[in-house]
Amino acid sequence: MEQNLTTGKIGKTIAYFALPYLLSYFLQTLYGMADLFIIGRFGGVDGITAVSNGGQVMHMLTVIIVGLAMGTTVTIGKSVGAGKLEDASESIGNTVTFFMGLSFVFMAALIFLVKPIVMLIGIPAEAVAGTRQYLLVCFIGIPFITAYNIISAIFRGLGDSKSPMYFIAIACVANILLDYLFIGYFGMGPVGAALGTTLAQTFSVIMALFAIRRKQTGIHLTGRQFKIKGDVLGQILKIGIPVAVQDGCIQIAFIVISVIANHRGLNDAAAVGVVEKMIGMIFIVPSSMLATVSALSAQNIGAGKHDRVQKILRYALMTTTIYGIVMVVLVELFSRQVVGAFTADAAVILLGSQYISSYIIDTIFAGIHFCFTGYFCAYGKSYLGFIHNILSILLMRIPGSYLASRMYPDTLFPMGFAAPAGSLLSIVICLIAYVWTRKEKKG
Repeated sequence: MEQNLTTGKIGKTIAYFALPYLLSYFLQTLYGMADLFIIGRFGGVDGITAVSNGGQVMHMLTVIIVGLAMGTTVTIGKSVGAGKLEDASESIGNTVTFFMGLSFVFMAALIFLVKPIVMLIGIPAEAVAGTRQYLLVCFIGIPFITAYNIISAIFRGLGDSKSPMYFIAIACVANILLDYLFIGYFGMGPVGAALGTTLAQTFSVIMALFAIRRKQTGIHLTGRQFKIKGDVLGQILKIGIPVAVQDGCIQIAFIVISVIANHRGLNDAAAVGVVEKMIGMIFIVPSSMLATVSALSAQNIGAGKHDRVQKILRYALMTTTIYGIVMVVLVELFSRQVVGAFTADAAVILLGSQYISSYIIDTIFAGIHFCFTGYFCAYGKSYLGFIHNILSILLMRIPGSYLASRMYPDTLFPMGFAAPAGSLLSIVICLIAYVWTRKEKKG
């Protein structure tokens, strides 16, 4: 049965939905970090660089799929909130047909483009072969990555954030076991990490499909719902495309920053790769709030409860800000120990601790604009999130990282400030957009 998120205390409702999503995101991040951690224990700096750069490319692809699927979550959520389950069924059927077709197109195109992609991101020579092997295996698994994410988006639209948590937990455990088998026992290096990731994701999707057959969701699907309808798919993509482009551009920015680090040498590349993985883990709360605000707000908008939407936004902003302050304090105190968990190389530990000491400030600011982005998505104005992120990337993150790298070639500390500077610009734009949209509604 779908979960009604339009009643009850706001804080309790957010916790009910956000905690399973938070755990899901934690497990998904751990899923990726396991590759880096285990390759760091059984391989060298070249293996760390290959997996971190290959992981960046795969993460970019994943967030694009997740961004597109946000349109599904919001569309289903509004239908459920309004009690229109037939509309929700059509959104689900169109999502499955469109996304699975798209996944095979992505798979074929990216397998063909493996070599150009590796050349484009400027991998140090020692890590080129490992990165190419890692990406080739992961690209073959794209249909399973897509299947997991659209299943999760559908359940969240129905108000169920627990089922996706169970699915990714299965994948996470399988991935860690397979990594130790392929990397530790068989010594397969980066290709072993990719193989573990792909097989674990495949197993998770199989288990998810079995679970779907047993669940009582209140939604009934027939062959008719799987036929593409222009108006249904158009509504999903209207919300999803700006989010996907926005998130894709953010990941491109991360890759550009990795390219800047790659050109500084193997140690700098490894340090930035390790820190980016750590930041992904630390950002689980801000990222979960984006999805939580979107899903909860969508149902309440469908039910006509706009005052409740404002309260959801305020609670989310308070939660992410407090979390950000706590994480800044902890990381500043233990930066060397945290980086040292991934590598024993003294140079990489030094450079990584420099980078994360400035970068971590972004945890406070990013949480704020993530919450606003979720709010805008729920109201069908996902283009606002796209605008503030693109401006942040083009005006702050990329040029700031490049200038800092050129001006301070012996330290990564100044480079880390580019991220919080970009988020501050995003916050200013979000506040202006929020005031404008509120006046528009009242008018």
